[in-house]
Amino acid sequence: MKYVDEFRDPELAKHLIREIESLVVQIGASENEPLQIMEFCGGHTHTIFRYGIEQLLPKAIELIHGPGCPVCVLPMGRVDDCLALAERPEVIFATFGDAMRVPGSQKNLLQAKAEGADVRMVYSPLDALELARQNPSREIIFFALGFETTMPSTALTVLQAAEEGLKNFSLFCNHITTVPTIKAILDSPSMRIDGFVAPGHVSMVVGEEPFQFVACEYKKPIVISGFEPLDILQSIWLVVKQIAEKRCLVENQYLRVVERDGNPVGLKAMAAVFELREFFQWRGLGAIEHSGIKIKSEYAQFDAEHRFTMPNLNIADPSLCQCGEVLQGSIKPWQCQIFGSLCTPETPMGALMVSSEGACAAYYNFGNLPQVMAAKSNREQSTTIS
Repeated sequence: MKYVDEFRDPELAKHLIREIESLVVQIGASENEPLQIMEFCGGHTHTIFRYGIEQLLPKAIELIHGPGCPVCVLPMGRVDDCLALAERPEVIFATFGDAMRVPGSQKNLLQAKAEGADVRMVYSPLDALELARQNPSREIIFFALGFETTMPSTALTVLQAAEEGLKNFSLFCNHITTVPTIKAILDSPSMRIDGFVAPGHVSMVVGEEPFQFVACEYKKPIVISGFEPLDILQSIWLVVKQIAEKRCLVENQYLRVVERDGNPVGLKAMAAVFELREFFQWRGLGAIEHSGIKIKSEYAQFDAEHRFTMPNLNIADPSLCQCGEVLQGSIKPWQCQIFGSLCTPETPMGALMVSSEGACAAYYNFGNLPQVMAAKSNREQSTTIS
C-alpha cells in the first residue's frame, strides 16, 4: 500500500478485527481477564481514539495508554525552570507550540509571554538558530524536548552552532529516552502488560535492536507500528498472534519507514553531542535511571543549565490532578476526578490535557465510550449544583 486511503480501508479493518477476535478466542482471554496491550506512543493513542479503534476491538483486549508523550511527562519543576529562563530580560525563549500551555506551579509559557516575556514558537531547532543569527545582542534559548525522534535535529543544530561559532545560542535540554522508561513500566509491580505496540518514529531513529530486551528478558511480544488505523490494527493482530503462538519477538510492522539499524546519521550526531543523565524526573513515574540526556562537557557553551541559574526544584502536581496515575496506566483518563470539569483542553490543569498526543486530550476530543460521556455529564451537573 502507498496511498493514505489504503491505510484506512474499512474492509481490511473488518478483516483484521475478525482475525483478532479469532485469536482472542483461541487464547481464552475474556472481558474479566483481558489481554493488556500497551501502546507507548502518544501518536498511537491519538490515532486509536480519533478512529475509534478501541471500540472496534473485542472486550477481551484492553489497551493501556503509555507515557509516550514528551510534553505530558515533563515534571512541573522543569516547566518552572523554563519560566525562569524565559523571564530573563536578555533572553528570547524558543519552544514548540504544544509546550507553551503546559502548566507550571504558577503559570505557563503562554501566560509568561502575555506578561512580557519574549517567548516565540518555532517549528524546528534550526528556527531558534536563525533567531540567534538575527539577534546577536540577545541570548536565544531553545527548549529541547522529545524522545529519540527529535534528538537528531537538536544535536545537528548544536553542531551547526559550534561550526558557526555562535555565542548566544543554548539549549534547555529535556530530551528523554524510551528504553529505560519501558523497563521501568515492566518492573512496576502494579503493572501487568501482555504485549507492546512500540513507537514508530522513535524506531525510525534507533532501529529494532534497543527493543530486544522486552522479548528476550521480559518475554513479552513487541511490535513496532506505524500511525495509520490499519497500521495499529495490524500491529495489535501481530502482538495477539505472538501471544497465541507463545512467541516473544520484536516485529517490525512499520517496514516502509523503520530500518533494522535505524538512522546512522542521526545516531552519530546524538552520540557526538549528548550523554545520559544519571537520573531524570518524570511526571507520575518519578526518577528513572538513564532516562534523560544532557549535553556533553565539550559543548557546555550551548547548555542553558550550565550557563544560567534556575530554581531546579521538584514540585508535586496539584492534589486533584491524577496525571501520574494515568501515565502509569493505573486509571483511564475519564476516571480522573477532574476530567472534563476542572480540566479541559481550554483550561488544562494537567499536562495530559494539553498536548494533542496526551491521553486525556485524546479521550476528551475523540472518546465516545459511555463512561466518558457519563463522567462529563456527572461532573457538569455537580459543578452547576455547587
